[in-house]
Amino acid sequence: MAFQHTTTTYQQGARTMPGEYYTSPDILLEERARIFARSWHCAGRASALINPGDYMLRTVAGESLIILRDRRGELRAFFNVCRHRGTRLCEAPSGHFSETIQCPYHAWTYTTDGRLIGAPHMQEVADFDKRDYPLHSAALAEWEGFMFVNVATDPEPFDVAFAPMIGRLTRFGLSALAAGHRVTYEVRANWKLVFQNYSECLHCPMIHPQLTGLLPYQSGANDLTEGPFLGGYMEISAPHASATMSGRSCGRLLSPDLPTDDRRRAFYYSLMPNLLLSMHPDYANYYIVTPLAADRTLVESEWMFNPDGASDPEFNPNDAIEFWDVTNRQDWHIVEQSHLGIASQRYQPGPYSPRESIPAAWDREYLRQMGRN
Repeated sequence: MAFQHTTTTYQQGARTMPGEYYTSPDILLEERARIFARSWHCAGRASALINPGDYMLRTVAGESLIILRDRRGELRAFFNVCRHRGTRLCEAPSGHFSETIQCPYHAWTYTTDGRLIGAPHMQEVADFDKRDYPLHSAALAEWEGFMFVNVATDPEPFDVAFAPMIGRLTRFGLSALAAGHRVTYEVRANWKLVFQNYSECLHCPMIHPQLTGLLPYQSGANDLTEGPFLGGYMEISAPHASATMSGRSCGRLLSPDLPTDDRRRAFYYSLMPNLLLSMHPDYANYYIVTPLAADRTLVESEWMFNPDGASDPEFNPNDAIEFWDVTNRQDWHIVEQSHLGIASQRYQPGPYSPRESIPAAWDREYLRQMGRN
């Protein structure tokens, strides 16, 4: 990835973080407890679970979750833990429950809304009541077609945590978009470097020759400059119409209600702790970022388009898909090189420039959540 642009907030003397924040397994364990176990995580698109009984697995802060659509069509999230002896209920990363969820060990059986309805031989146990042993739930919320989950026992309400984003992107019609392509990358670098790289475009002239001609790195402005949600827009340079290999639009506008100014802009937002969201006039793409180790990160990406445009003869999704696959791979390579340099015993924190105000703000929010300031 690659972003952001014009400065609106800059604190003189801001510096990059010490190397241990990127290389230490102990820091990653602390992040799990202080950040991941308390935050709302993007789990993907609600449209991935179309039919009652459809499910997917997600790992959040080390916890395996079953996210499903119950028999009434409601989205739910449960810990992947049987209430009998703790066995994992599901192994396949996605699938469909025909009617119930059954533990493969001793056949305890649950409805898709989490109620225990079958517990072999437990009728012989005094005072046993199936109503006392539903699946453990995790909090789940929907926003702009995305699903978010939280594994905390008493999480901050989603509407409170996401208040700066509620209604901000409605004009793009994200809820109605159709998925067009999905790809998974494994990056040999710390997850924070992926976020920081996404949040500035000072590197774009050096790393992204295709991107630089379409989105001048000094263009645009940020509208979220502090806190867990950061970003803004870049101007698409004339005569180009979008961020594609050809520079032309690859399909219909995301929404017919898109304001005139936004038809010449690309928007890029980072939403801690695991979502990067990019919107262009004619398509959107997003990235779910998951740390696998201190030096390895899984990035899942999906491109989305106006569903009414698929039948248009001018619809060319590959123009956008190829553009970002090329750009992404350029980013993954440079953040891997950055990680290797940070791992050197000679690395020392360096100064941020005013053009790097957003990654500096990201660091401040990260350190705040880690209890360091």
